[in-house]
Amino acid sequence: MQLLAIVKSRKITPEQLFMLSVLVVNGGNYLYNLILGRVLGPAQFADAAVLITFLLVLSFIAMTFQLVTAKFSVLFEGDTFKSFVAKIYKQSFLVGVVLGILIVVFASQLQSVFNTSSSNMFVIFGCGVPLYFLMSVNRGTYQGKKSYKDLSITYQGEMLSRLIITLAIILLLGIKASWVIALGILLSFVFGLYPFKTSQINFNKTLNLNETHSKQIKRFFLLTAFYELTQIIINNSDILLVKHYFESYEAGLYASLALIGRIVYFIAWMFVMLLLPAVVELKKEGKETASVLFKYVGYIAIISAIIVIGCVLFPELIITILFGEAYIDMAPLLWQYAIATSMFALSNIFAYYYLSLDKYVPVIISGVFGMLQVVLVVFYHNSLTEVVHMQIVAMVLLLIIQLVFFRLEVVRQKRLV
Repeated sequence: MQLLAIVKSRKITPEQLFMLSVLVVNGGNYLYNLILGRVLGPAQFADAAVLITFLLVLSFIAMTFQLVTAKFSVLFEGDTFKSFVAKIYKQSFLVGVVLGILIVVFASQLQSVFNTSSSNMFVIFGCGVPLYFLMSVNRGTYQGKKSYKDLSITYQGEMLSRLIITLAIILLLGIKASWVIALGILLSFVFGLYPFKTSQINFNKTLNLNETHSKQIKRFFLLTAFYELTQIIINNSDILLVKHYFESYEAGLYASLALIGRIVYFIAWMFVMLLLPAVVELKKEGKETASVLFKYVGYIAIISAIIVIGCVLFPELIITILFGEAYIDMAPLLWQYAIATSMFALSNIFAYYYLSLDKYVPVIISGVFGMLQVVLVVFYHNSLTEVVHMQIVAMVLLLIIQLVFFRLEVVRQKRLV
């Protein structure tokens, strides 16, 4: 009772509320994946994993618009902000429509490339893409203005609706087709739009931003787009390549391994969401920013160490509890995959930190090592073990280079003082 009174007496900050919300969202998404893995089995789960991977790819593309919106929501005010938001809604929606149409038109080819049982799942998924881009810009305004309560609601709505709708159809109606997964994803985009400020959308002509602001936006947009592309490559290329090179059963096993091992990255993403507006605001005020970086790197290092140690000590127990006996063959690789994702999560914080400061070298570094990972897997994929080892090599090298760059920047700044 005394502990409860202490908890109640302490006021939870908006940042803490958002962090708690993100943990719940990640937990819900994990529950969604775990139940699908258990109910569908390795072979059918491989199809679901392709759609989940497509959702992650989409989230990284849309994250470009979200981060751009978040950054300039901090920097812009008044009519400049209104004009900026209206334009980015228009641009993001057009990009979403084009991508959605491409996915629908090439649904049959996508089915062939990724060896899925149906092309309908890609058609349904493509129809939801424009909504996802609108949702991402909406989230960017909340992130930039630090409206973490509304930001939390949008993520909770998307996660809960996808979980409830998909599992209700599968468990209550007994329909286990891949289109059900796609339908659940599509409807979750609708729920994820809430709360939505329709007044900010204006597809008519808006005020022109001055040349300085336009250049700032274009530069940051291109940097962010390139970096999110590297995120797509590093985060999702392994699952797609495994689906291409291996049989459905092995691809399903690997998908379960990836979902467990990536928990480090998803936790790190929570800190990235808080990092960007904090760094931009400190820079705007002329204050030092490195302390924010150190804080979040420390958090992720501790969390990564705990997860890797847990995967070393209890791999079979973790896989059995989360996915079941059917996936137990992946136990020896679990800690190794966790190391790869931990290295990536740490290097990711450095990259986003410098991205917030408009420094592009870490972005290029990530792009180089993202392509290196793809090349290594393309040439070395005789077994799933070899695929994981190639990722460890690429991610360890990436982290080392990011640390070297950080050290050189510190030395350079000291010389300038």
